[in-house]
Amino acid sequence: HTMEQLNYLEVLIRAVELSKFCPPKPQVFCVGAILFNAKGEEVATGYSRETDAVSHAEEIAILKAKKDGTDIRGGTIVCSLEPCGRRMSRPVACAELIIKAGIKRVVYATFEPPVFFNEPTGTAKLEAAGIEVIHHPI
Repeated sequence: HTMEQLNYLEVLIRAVELSKFCPPKPQVFCVGAILFNAKGEEVATGYSRETDAVSHAEEIAILKAKKDGTDIRGGTIVCSLEPCGRRMSRPVACAELIIKAGIKRVVYATFEPPVFFNEPTGTAKLEAAGIEVIHHPI
């Protein structure tokens, strides 16, 4: 499917469904992400803890696309939860990974609650980098 064929709500529901594959772990979020290239074609998915105990959904989707040699510059990532602006488990937050990947649009369903950090959110970092951020609650 291309992004043009799907509306954000449908893709967000799929991202939430992906989050259900996350291995449960106390005090962490379960997140799903779907990555589209600039043409709107779906190129990768990811969910929290898919590859190890601390991996994030956005990180996994970006790594899968890069491993396949897929150009994701100008693309869109759709996430069940706002991409993190800071991480405890790795030195680079998902917002920074998205910026470095050249992704131009982020759509998410739920704000990240200030459970771990009480500072600028992923949204603030993404918008400061000129990325379009769409909060689409479901």
